[in-house]
Amino acid sequence: MDLTEKQWALLKPLLPTPRVRKDRRGRPWRDPRDVLNGILWILRTGAPWADLPDRYPPYQTCHRRFQQWVRDGTLEQVLEALARDLARRGRLDVSEAFVDGAFVGANKGALASARPSGAKGPRSWCRRTPEFTHL
Repeated sequence: MDLTEKQWALLKPLLPTPRVRKDRRGRPWRDPRDVLNGILWILRTGAPWADLPDRYPPYQTCHRRFQQWVRDGTLEQVLEALARDLARRGRLDVSEAFVDGAFVGANKGALASARPSGAKGPRSWCRRTPEFTHL
């Protein structure tokens, strides 16, 4: 689900204008709307950047612009504007919103404080290859 025309009209003024070199060389910037739609797709699905569908600009472009917009505060303004728009239309109730940033990788049945057994210790391919000292 990409941005509607009304949402785009709301967000377009928040996005920086594409930089153009004085000598007019280099590639033109991709359409900011397409890039933003790609970024929002990643944020909505939680998929890796490399899995961005072909209907969006290359994932490298979207990721680079995402990083730039996070650094300069643009993305925060965009997400706040989208949240205000959704709340105004009755599609978002921020009193029930929460963020869960927990991620725990665990093995089934393993204790968090237990050390791995010797049988499951780190292995190195160097230990399994014969040494050639006479070369």
